[in-house]
Amino acid sequence: MAKRKEKHSYTRPEWFPGGEKASTKLLERAVPRIREAIRGVADPSVTAIAKKTRSPYRVLVSTVISARTKDEVTAAASKRLFSRADNPGDMAKLPESEIAKLIYPAGFYKTKARAIRALSRQLLEDFAGEVPETIEELLQFPGVGRKTANLVVTLAFGNPGICVDTHVHRIVNRTGAVRTKTPKETEFALRKVLPERHWIEINDLLVMYGKEVCTPVSPRCSICALTALCGRVGVARSR
Repeated sequence: MAKRKEKHSYTRPEWFPGGEKASTKLLERAVPRIREAIRGVADPSVTAIAKKTRSPYRVLVSTVISARTKDEVTAAASKRLFSRADNPGDMAKLPESEIAKLIYPAGFYKTKARAIRALSRQLLEDFAGEVPETIEELLQFPGVGRKTANLVVTLAFGNPGICVDTHVHRIVNRTGAVRTKTPKETEFALRKVLPERHWIEINDLLVMYGKEVCTPVSPRCSICALTALCGRVGVARSR
């Protein structure tokens, strides 16, 4: 009997003319330009928490809170929550309703409260209260997808990973570096063409650039540092 082919939930990326080498060259030129353009812009909230606390647990929980939530809301919600409980043992003792109240008005705060309490208990039961360092292990926790897992791996432990949120997915497709349909496809495409030395920083760079310049609607192409490089794929209107 013929072996059944393994099915993947992502598809092979389609490369623009020039192929993978051209995409790598584009990204190599783009990264330092973006880095310079966002100099002085405040770090995303989870990055700020990581730099200040060096706590993998706080990074994990604040990343769960941050999903579909504005940065300033994430920062305030995380501060309130960690003032009550900043480790798995204390968090697991809090009622789900109290966690929800503390992180409100984060998006889907009730669902996130349930996930935060559950993952805290799982950390205690399966990992002696320590946050694991691998994407595969992190994906076992409720409320943790590839974006969260990659962010914890990179920010909390400094290990290689590519966190892809909506800004990263949008910008690398807009420039023409990759052509993918989902953030997961984008992550695996970038693993092929983005030099590893840029993996950890790429999320922060593109999140900040996506908020300041390469916005979802009507991007500010007139002041963009990537004008000479960008394919402006899908851009109908710009400023």
